[in-house]
Amino acid sequence: MVNYKHDLKILAIIEMVIALLMAVPTAMAVYLGEREALRGFFVAYAAIFLFVSVAFIISFKAKSTGMQRRDGYLIVTLTWIITTTFSAIPLVASGAYESFSSAYFEIMSGFTTTGATVLTEIESLPRSILFWRSQTNWIGGMGIVVLFVALLPALGVSGTILVNAETVGPTKDKLTPKIKNTALILWSIYLGFSVLQTALLRLGGLDLYDAVTITFSTMSAAGFSVKNGSIGSYNSAYIDAVVTAFMLISATNFALYYKAMTGRISSVIKDGELRAYLGIWAVVTLLITACLAITQTFSTLGQSLRYSAFQSASIMTTTGFSTIDYQLWPSFGQFLLFLLFFVGGSAGSAGGGIKVIRIAALFKMGRSQLKSRIHPRGVFQVRVGQTTLSKDLLISISTFFGVYILTGLTGSAILSLGGADLATSISASFLCLGNIGIGFGQVGPTGNFSFFAPALQWFCSFLMLVGRLELFTVYVLFTGHFWRR
Repeated sequence: MVNYKHDLKILAIIEMVIALLMAVPTAMAVYLGEREALRGFFVAYAAIFLFVSVAFIISFKAKSTGMQRRDGYLIVTLTWIITTTFSAIPLVASGAYESFSSAYFEIMSGFTTTGATVLTEIESLPRSILFWRSQTNWIGGMGIVVLFVALLPALGVSGTILVNAETVGPTKDKLTPKIKNTALILWSIYLGFSVLQTALLRLGGLDLYDAVTITFSTMSAAGFSVKNGSIGSYNSAYIDAVVTAFMLISATNFALYYKAMTGRISSVIKDGELRAYLGIWAVVTLLITACLAITQTFSTLGQSLRYSAFQSASIMTTTGFSTIDYQLWPSFGQFLLFLLFFVGGSAGSAGGGIKVIRIAALFKMGRSQLKSRIHPRGVFQVRVGQTTLSKDLLISISTFFGVYILTGLTGSAILSLGGADLATSISASFLCLGNIGIGFGQVGPTGNFSFFAPALQWFCSFLMLVGRLELFTVYVLFTGHFWRR
């Protein structure tokens, strides 16, 4: 049975912390004299205060009866929906966005680290609004709920259920016996890499504002930019190289960094998913580089490598930055980028998508089936690196893949009803579901989602949420079994 009142209290506390995080862009609005933006933030504070007040009145006498799995699914899903609602208020109340549907789409894209936008002209918006937009990327990268797990034990709540409902990937790495400590370690590593990237970008000549906002969107594998031309606006091979490196870092399983820090280097080197992840990126990068060089798309081999490495990393890690319009590349190069839509980052990383470990497992399952045709009585284990995958996990992976593809195709059909062409409809659906950010057609590197009707923008927001929470956390709420006692 769902403990609604106690769940409501947790939601209220989470929104209080979101209000605290909103203080940074609010202070920027004051410092920069952006009055309209400041008004937008104060309207959001008022709305959060009203919600928290009502929530605490309703849940004042709520008792903790122990968190159940149903509570975890409900809290996590509602956290993302409610947090996006309040966080979108500054965008529309300041006048920066014309409608709440577009503002909600933008912030859902931010928190889910999708990076898709409805904006055509970005640089004319208040800097504090753009900062908040990028900050939502960084908060969502490691997970909204994971950020607050350290607070929950004081409320008599087990954070393990919430973390398992929110974190991505078919496997969960519990770095320490206490989930609270695991969450702190993950966020510490995340923060450390963020500081390092900001410092390196500053060395490249960027001011603090640009360096921080780029870092927000890189380490979260998101892709929002404060420039109209994304990373390409800086026209710097150094900036491209730094961002490429940290996109790959952000989409690597963060548990591996902890293992490396604690001296378990050999287990990191032997990690099967890491090898597959870097191998896929390297092979695709080299193939696209060869394609670009042969067709003389760029004047030098170095430029071909620079742009292919960046765009391959950007799409595979589901970051969604761009440095150039790859839709002008030869079809073979575009096709390889499209294939990366169905790979994604590593499990336990900030990256979205299907995840490398699932793709590797599917290929290993296929090979196992071929062997069983030759040796019907044989027993073949499916291994990714040093890890043997159980039968239940393989069934889970297969089910996830099937539901993921079905969701993406259904989304493509629905988006096509808005009049978009086939390439736009398919890529828009899968880039939202995979939290990738950029695609093909009208949602390519030079396009955006502004042409979609408000109803379809709401639908895209739903796809982003479903993809970020890996389908079943959200879908389970639509089953009758969830609501039965």
